[in-house]
Amino acid sequence: MTLKNRRNFAASVLLLAALLQGCAEPRLSAVPPDGTLLAFGDSLTLGVGVATDDSYPSVLSRLGGRRVVNAGVSGETTDLGLARLQQTLRQESPDLLLLLEGGNDILRSKDPGKTKRNLAAMVEFAQAQGTEVVLVGVPDKLLFSDAAPFYGELAEQYDLVFDGETLADLLRSSEYKSDAVHLNAQGYRLLAVALHDLLTEHGAF
Repeated sequence: MTLKNRRNFAASVLLLAALLQGCAEPRLSAVPPDGTLLAFGDSLTLGVGVATDDSYPSVLSRLGGRRVVNAGVSGETTDLGLARLQQTLRQESPDLLLLLEGGNDILRSKDPGKTKRNLAAMVEFAQAQGTEVVLVGVPDKLLFSDAAPFYGELAEQYDLVFDGETLADLLRSSEYKSDAVHLNAQGYRLLAVALHDLLTEHGAF
C-alpha cells in the first residue's frame, strides 16, 4: 500500500468511526454510589403480588448497590402519574428516573395518543429538572404482543435508553406471573436483572 493509499485508508477509518459514534445508542451519566434512582410507575413498580423485598426496585437496589426509591402506585393511570411525578421528582431529586407506566391506560382502553402525550410530558419534565430517563415499555392487550408502539416512538423522539422487550416477554409466560397482569418474585427479579444489565451497558453503573 502506497503512502497516499495508507492516508486515504486512515481517513476512511476515522470517517467511519465518526459516523458510528453519531449513530451510537444513548448513554447515561454514571450514578454515584450515594446516588438515587427513582422507580416510578404503577403496580408493576410497586410489586403487587410479592413482598416488598421482592419488588423490582428492591432487587435492582441490591444488584446495583444504589438507593432505588419505589414510587409505584397500584392502579395509577398516566394522567394521575403526571401530576404525581412532578412532586416526587422535586422531593427526591434523583440522578435517574426509571419510568414504567401506562399499563392501566392500556388495560382500560384509554386513548393511546393521550397516554403518549402524558408520558412525553413526564419525560420532558424530568429532563428539564436535569434527570435522565430510562423508559420501560408495557405490552398491548393483544395476545403475545410487544410493547405498545408509542413507547418506542417516545424513546426515539427523546433519545432515551429503552427496554421494550423484557416486560412483554415475562408477561407471556405463566411461570413468571402471580396473576394475569402482575409478575411473581422470579419475574420481578428477572426484570430487575434486565434493567441492571441495561443500565450497566449504557454507563449508569
